[in-house]
Amino acid sequence: MTSHRPTTGVLLIQLGTPHEPTVPAVRRFLREFLSDPRVLDISFWTRFFLVNVVIAPFRAPKSTRIYKKLWDISDGESPLRSYSVALTESLNARVGDSGVTVHLAMRYQGPSIPDVLREMRTMNYDKILVLPLFPQYASSSSGTALQCAMNEISRWWVIPHLEFVSQFHTEDCYTSTLVEQARKHDVHSFDHIVMSYHGLPERQVDKVYEGADDLCASHDCEHGLDGTNQYCYKATCYATSRIIAKKLDIDETQYTVSFQSRLDEGWLRPFSDEVIANLARQGNKRVLVFSPSFVADCLETLIEVGDEYQEIFVEHGGEQIQLVASCNLEERWVSGLSEFIRARSLRPVQAPSVQ
Repeated sequence: MTSHRPTTGVLLIQLGTPHEPTVPAVRRFLREFLSDPRVLDISFWTRFFLVNVVIAPFRAPKSTRIYKKLWDISDGESPLRSYSVALTESLNARVGDSGVTVHLAMRYQGPSIPDVLREMRTMNYDKILVLPLFPQYASSSSGTALQCAMNEISRWWVIPHLEFVSQFHTEDCYTSTLVEQARKHDVHSFDHIVMSYHGLPERQVDKVYEGADDLCASHDCEHGLDGTNQYCYKATCYATSRIIAKKLDIDETQYTVSFQSRLDEGWLRPFSDEVIANLARQGNKRVLVFSPSFVADCLETLIEVGDEYQEIFVEHGGEQIQLVASCNLEERWVSGLSEFIRARSLRPVQAPSVQ
């Protein structure tokens, strides 16, 4: 009689990126991304018209110029892709001896979730752990990634033991890595700190709550998490900030939580660009900016915060915006995430003995 050693396949999921900074590639990315009903949650035909007639044709050239700038400062490649690939390789080097194999997929463009899962199916894993790399849950990030994975797995004849991670904003390896990244810049030498999260439409946040009258505004999301708002994106962003502030030994007067990348006035407030401008008008000269929604630096961190917000800050009288780098490939993040994966992968799975 020989015993069967259980194996686990881990599926890391990132948002995705254009394959190259060209108009056709960016247009393909925008069409796939914005055609997702969890991202643009409006009626099918309205979404189809906006994406294919308005946004993709007219926004792609402008977005391509921004992506070219990102590629130029990142050695000619997408930093989100390169960091994610390197993270996957590093994790496999750390957990491979325990019967765990880590795979990487992108929610939009490639390698796609269905393609990677079809490869994983042939490996006959006893367990599959699906881990979207979004610290705070949102339907348009973690939600759509998990749904896409479930849709593919639901077609399999044999479905192994499954575990899904919806969010991980309280994990020490994530928050402590951001704190270590910040401490590289002498935190207390800055006039103020901004913790800038990716924005969401308020209507999407309100959908977390039950009933037409039970909205995010009805909950004290800025000050606490409980059983009613644990999956509220706004609440988890504020909770993340409180953890980081405590580890940095700063009080609530020394930092501001804000939201970036808005498309219209109906998104979560305060808006990061307006916060940055107001801080400059108030006489602040040096501001430290976190972007904790992202575990890998990308267009939203390196260009939007590091470049565009710097211009806004100087325009209104400030001097320096200092971006705190994302977790990227920092040792605490990689080692902590490997332990996070190992602990969940090694939870007992009932596997039969082999005669």
